[in-house]
Amino acid sequence: MLLLGITAAAQPRFVADSDIIKTGEVLFQKPYAVVFGFTNKGNKPLHIKKVETSCGCAKATYTRGNIAPGERGEITVEYDAGMLGTFNKYVEVYTNMGREPEFLTFQGRVVAELSDYATGFPIDLGNVRMSTNYIEFDDVRKGQVVYADLNVINTDRTAYSPELMHLPPYLRAEYLPEAIPGGKTGVVRLILDSKQLASLGLNQTSVYLARYSGDKIGESNEIVVSAVLLPSAETAVSSGRKPKMKLSSEEVVLQNSSKKMKAEVMVTNEGNSPLTIHNLQLFNHAVGVSLSDRVLQPGKSAKMKITVKKNLLARFKSRPRILLVSDDAEEPVKIINITVKDMD
Repeated sequence: MLLLGITAAAQPRFVADSDIIKTGEVLFQKPYAVVFGFTNKGNKPLHIKKVETSCGCAKATYTRGNIAPGERGEITVEYDAGMLGTFNKYVEVYTNMGREPEFLTFQGRVVAELSDYATGFPIDLGNVRMSTNYIEFDDVRKGQVVYADLNVINTDRTAYSPELMHLPPYLRAEYLPEAIPGGKTGVVRLILDSKQLASLGLNQTSVYLARYSGDKIGESNEIVVSAVLLPSAETAVSSGRKPKMKLSSEEVVLQNSSKKMKAEVMVTNEGNSPLTIHNLQLFNHAVGVSLSDRVLQPGKSAKMKITVKKNLLARFKSRPRILLVSDDAEEPVKIINITVKDMD
């Protein structure tokens, strides 16, 4: 009986990243591919026996063979977009879990000409587009409450209710309006309470815009939020310490010419007491940095070496910048901006 119980407990488990995908606008007579990712969250290998589509206008291909527990697979459905108007199609996925299929749905609208959303809303999530997927709160003084707006457009015909997922305690969101009609724009307002931030300098997190009720988080709907926290104005004025940080340059321009681009910046203490560099923080992980000395006596300098890996630069949403946090009371935080330009 114990053996039977163990055997019964061992099962594959098909879990799709999303049961429904809203494609938004699809161009007439231009085949469109919809990709459903899935994971085997069971404890026995999973394999797909067959995938059937709801009409002859769609053809499916899928990952073949056994998919081990914890491993991923994909089902790609190519829709021919041969008829103008809205569509609501589904596929039936038959696996070794049992006789009953799993249902996956894709919806959208076939149009003769795509709306020109790309200029103002370049981030495409299917049924909704965003103006950006990177929000910056620069030079926020401790105690301030500030906000930034994320513009969105609903490219679907049905109303869309935006929702941000995984908000940290120092962020809250307002939705203007709470339901965006089809074809209309709205605003997601991110409000930052700096009193809830733990440390000076760079504080960075990711939040996720839900495309529909029950949506999951992923790289496609990720929004990176950066906040640079400064001391309160009162702290900066009242401090009696007088180190002074000076950078040879706060703008670094690199030629896009090699796999690893390099630059140097000199950090100098122009004050009359020792300067301590507490933190070097990076907005973008393609950037590397080293500093020859973290404690500078008056009049002394340290060499900062900067490297940028070309192959990683496009993988991260954040702009390439370096943030320095020191005990300079007047300017405790300084930022070095990095620009990579193509060679003429």
